[in-house]
Amino acid sequence: MARDPAWRLPLAYPPLYFAAAVANIKSQEKRIHRSERERVENRRRTSTVRTYFRRLERAIEGGDKNAIEAEHRALVSTIDKAAEHGALHRNNAARKKARAARILARSGQG
Repeated sequence: MARDPAWRLPLAYPPLYFAAAVANIKSQEKRIHRSERERVENRRRTSTVRTYFRRLERAIEGGDKNAIEAEHRALVSTIDKAAEHGALHRNNAARKKARAARILARSGQG
């Protein structure tokens, strides 16, 4: 039987690996699956924060003041949402927002 070529297509999200779920108890199996879903969601949120930092840096290189301010607002909002959902600790979020403010001030646009 030939293998379906669709198996090579990239996934929108990282695959959930349940191979490690070797629990004997039903509730523990559910907990393992839930933990994996939460891990992937936290990964997505923290990755998005890093992406927005790169977008802010690119906006600063471009020099458009409106774009810089919009990217900074979007970054701070993303950091707050990640902290609110528990993907980032509140001190880590505060540190990232302070870093974003420093980057903005250093650009001369803030």
